[in-house]
Amino acid sequence: MATQLVTFYVMTSLTRSVFHNARLRGSWDEQGRYADTWTETPMQEQTGPDGCPMFTASHPFHLADQARTFRWGVVLDGVQLTNFWGIPTEVPDPESKERYREFRLTGDETTPQTEHYYLTYSRRLGANKFFAPGSLTPRLRFGVWAPHAQTVEVVFGDQAIGYIADDGTGIDPAMPVVALTRSADGIWEGGPAGDFDTFKSLPYMYRIVNAQGQTVYRTDIFSRSQIGRGHINPAREHWSRTLDTLDGTVSCSVVIDPDVVRRHFESTPTGDLPDLIPAEEFWAGEFTAGVPVPSRVEDLVIYELHIGSLGFGKTGPGDLSDGIAFLDHLTELGVNTVELLPMAEFSGSIAWGYGDTHHFCIESSAGGRDKYRHFVRECHRRGIAVIQDVVYNHYDSEAERAQWQYDSTAPQQNSYYWYEGHPNDYAFPDGGYLDNGSTGYTPRFSEEIVRQQFISSAVFLVEEMHVDGLRVDLTQAIHRDNVLHANGRSVGRANVFGQKLLREWSRTLHMIRPTAMLIAEDHTGWDAVVEPPGQGGLGFDATWEVSFYHHLIGDSDSAGDRARLLKQAGFGTNEPLRLDAFAGALHDSQYRRVVFHESHDEAGNAGGTARTLVTAVNHAPIVGPTRVAAEARSRVCFGLSMLSAGTPMFFMGEETGAQKPYTYDKFITHREDILGDKTGHGKALFRFYQDLISLSRRLRSIRGRNIDILHVSNANRVLAFKRWEGNEQVIIAASFSNTPFAGGYVIRKDPLGIPDAGWKEIFNSDAALYGGQNVGNAGATIPSRNASLNVVIPASGFVVLVRQ
Repeated sequence: MATQLVTFYVMTSLTRSVFHNARLRGSWDEQGRYADTWTETPMQEQTGPDGCPMFTASHPFHLADQARTFRWGVVLDGVQLTNFWGIPTEVPDPESKERYREFRLTGDETTPQTEHYYLTYSRRLGANKFFAPGSLTPRLRFGVWAPHAQTVEVVFGDQAIGYIADDGTGIDPAMPVVALTRSADGIWEGGPAGDFDTFKSLPYMYRIVNAQGQTVYRTDIFSRSQIGRGHINPAREHWSRTLDTLDGTVSCSVVIDPDVVRRHFESTPTGDLPDLIPAEEFWAGEFTAGVPVPSRVEDLVIYELHIGSLGFGKTGPGDLSDGIAFLDHLTELGVNTVELLPMAEFSGSIAWGYGDTHHFCIESSAGGRDKYRHFVRECHRRGIAVIQDVVYNHYDSEAERAQWQYDSTAPQQNSYYWYEGHPNDYAFPDGGYLDNGSTGYTPRFSEEIVRQQFISSAVFLVEEMHVDGLRVDLTQAIHRDNVLHANGRSVGRANVFGQKLLREWSRTLHMIRPTAMLIAEDHTGWDAVVEPPGQGGLGFDATWEVSFYHHLIGDSDSAGDRARLLKQAGFGTNEPLRLDAFAGALHDSQYRRVVFHESHDEAGNAGGTARTLVTAVNHAPIVGPTRVAAEARSRVCFGLSMLSAGTPMFFMGEETGAQKPYTYDKFITHREDILGDKTGHGKALFRFYQDLISLSRRLRSIRGRNIDILHVSNANRVLAFKRWEGNEQVIIAASFSNTPFAGGYVIRKDPLGIPDAGWKEIFNSDAALYGGQNVGNAGATIPSRNASLNVVIPASGFVVLVRQ
């Protein structure tokens, strides 16, 4: 019986040897005949042509089964897990969540057949090193997905200009033009003669003859660097041909060696020391002995930071040098996690980052990839974890040289964007695109390579940039809210493939780095978001809980019928507050929630929103007694967030009483000097934040998830709840009342909720140290009897009692 040899390759595209003991599994028997019972074959670990570990095995197959479709995959052992299925990618069938690869025999018994699976595409697409068999010196190889293109070439640009115009102006005539070859999956590959180092740091673009026969110039979607640090698109306005003013989203991509890092934050080679060092050498000094970096979501105290809003005293946006200088402030404050607004390449240099294009890039105007790695390393040395915001629900709306019409002008062939049907189906061609509640059309999640763009870039952040976790922007736009632009009709298939993306994304990241902390901005209340993919979930570790904010603060136009406690208290009247409604959100904070009293969205971008201190007094001038009231109410809000059962987060500037609205377009003109305010009018508030954060990190009961609501009174504006872990129990009694309960306030529950014991006051938000009136229990131990406790509660304040 004639046979054909098939060789299987599992490409990790990871420089680390993360997996071992790989076993090939497939739907054939030991004789190579199709079988429903799968057989297992050991795989050999080798170094792949990309210089990364890969696994390979070969098996002969009977050509009698040439018409059969075989299925296969790989079983792996990892750092923390063994015998797990190593294919996170689901089949393209929207009705199935199964994960395997398929192939058919070509029927040529003289030519071996090869089957490849790429765990990530980060070293397959883009400009990468390529090691020919037997060679230790890499060459340069390009890979680009352009399934509708007629031809694809690589052209190199002039380094001094960094831009190639639509007519080809800017191409360096001294450099070769590299013709790429198309494979069956629409990926074009090839490279120039010469070593990789010959082309390192050179600018390039893809010259594509698209489906319509037009010649277009496109950036590399998998680019690791884009030239340009400014806002000018030369196709639209006059450009002085300076890189400082060129917009990186339309400029040339750059050949980058991902395996080296600049030794110093600034490029300052000295003596015989090389400027570029191996990444392994750079990361060798990443941690400080005895200063652990948190790796569990429940242990985090998150400071949401926009790098562009730093640079106090500058005329332009802040950058990563300002970020490193700001770390002393964060260390002094006591937070152990910084969450960065998106840092991928975005249009212009003044933006908050939520419209981006090149997900493997770090925004050039912020400092770029090497400075980002220096920032992450400095955070880790201080025991600060780094969470990076990422955006997958839309692309930059100005992506005409990136994702938009990459290789065809026909809407149905707009490869990176979901399009339903044909343009003739609609009154206007754009009718077939999908909206999802974000600021752009839905990506084409049904394409595996589009999903891999997001998955591989996430792996890049975790592996190459060493971030500790990722927060995904508006995940409900991906898995629930896709509707046809023409008429708003829900497109369920797009939602299904959006769910596939998120499952594949979380599976891949947790395979590679089990401690990666994955957070979803998801407002659906869908329990599956934080359930494992194996149980039908999306695999996130926590979700943002915006309803907590709406109940607690309530200044947003979208707060609806939530409690709006601070907004109502800000009027200064004494009517009842709906603390019972907030108590429900407080109780639910235990269910893997990230809670906050301020975020980038609610600090001035959402309709009606303002900074906490401003909302606390209904926008009255914050001076004298009004400031006292504003800070007191703001302290209560931070306390309820910090002491909840959720993971606490707050936006930059809250700790010093920021008042100006933070908006995506005016953050520079509204920039407040956080470092200066810390020793000025924000001194007392900063000390309050310091001390409460320190208390929360000392108490196991606060870091855990246990919570019991002990007492709620809407009329008295009082709420009390208990936190515990093991034998440690803490009671928090909080009030939004404008007058103190100086004679005591009786809280009753049941013996389980309030056992007979002594309760010592260990924290009072009304302490004079924080600008308060010192109304409290003076650190005394208060007895509880018959499931009741009589505690002094300050006006617009709270006290923390620990069981003795």
